[in-house]
Amino acid sequence: MVHSGLRVVTALAAAGALLSACGGTGSPGASASKTIKVGLVTDIGGLNDKSFNHLAYVGLQKAKSDFGVQGDVTESHSGDDYVPNLTNYASKKYDLVIGVGFLMQQAVGTVSGQFPSVHFAIIDGAGTDANGTDLKHSNVESLFFKEQDAGALVGVISGVLEKDGATPKKSHKIGAVGGVSIPPVNHYIAGYKWAAKMEDPSVKVFVGYSNNFTDPAKCAGVASSQISQGADVLFQVAGGCGLGVLQSAGQAHVYSIGVDADQKDADASVIASALKRVDVATYDAIKGVKDGTFQGGALTFSLQNDGVGYQADNLQLPSDVMTAVQDVSAKIKSGALTPPADIPDPTVP
Repeated sequence: MVHSGLRVVTALAAAGALLSACGGTGSPGASASKTIKVGLVTDIGGLNDKSFNHLAYVGLQKAKSDFGVQGDVTESHSGDDYVPNLTNYASKKYDLVIGVGFLMQQAVGTVSGQFPSVHFAIIDGAGTDANGTDLKHSNVESLFFKEQDAGALVGVISGVLEKDGATPKKSHKIGAVGGVSIPPVNHYIAGYKWAAKMEDPSVKVFVGYSNNFTDPAKCAGVASSQISQGADVLFQVAGGCGLGVLQSAGQAHVYSIGVDADQKDADASVIASALKRVDVATYDAIKGVKDGTFQGGALTFSLQNDGVGYQADNLQLPSDVMTAVQDVSAKIKSGALTPPADIPDPTVP
């Protein structure tokens, strides 16, 4: 997705570190006596998705500890909850209302227009109209990620393992299971497929969607289909639903790859995870309001500023796998390689 007026974060520390506040004149700083109130509205995956909703909550908790802000959370159970949940915090004059997820774009666009004096931030999206056009409200900060960078790194792992014949079935077939076909999901899969084929041109990459982010059984069904076709490394990009992918891989004694957070504890089949530091982005948005430096517009978190990455700690991967990952990572950071944002040949495995 291309967003005009894009601001790129220039420095992020390594995993777990915290972003500096974004620059700009922004809103005036709060007085020392004022307690900043932050309302976090999750997407339908909920706090127990072990993925990006959970990470947003982690960022909020860190901000509560560090800054003494009041942080409240409301979980959404359907798309119909977005506007009422956001409005609840805005109408109570919370200092910052955070929407978690691309699917909340129109709701954020609607509510931010109704409450222009309230700050809003949205993970993976902008405040849009019904057609998906960014309304560019000055009170909305958009927090975007180059998921394709993280997808590429775990794609390298899959591709080299297949090339080496080091996967359970030695099949040269891998899979990716997305939740809903939306840009953040497809960015991950695009990078994954591109990098896997770069490392092993003979590899087949099955791509399927559960059309769901919450029900593990729906993702398990897509995963089982890919496994039956020979896939022996499966990448889940479906939030809580995707836990069914990891479990299906474990039951079939093949490998799996987690998403957003380090999901090594979700199932023994997990050999790596593509990381998306939603906790850091959430913390940074809160810090901006606390410091009086909040600025509407878009921030992009990428491999170049450590906003995305990977973790591989459940299995001792061969040295050539790690060398390849480090090489591709360095080339992405330097601009020598650019993972695609759109899935290469989506109709061809």
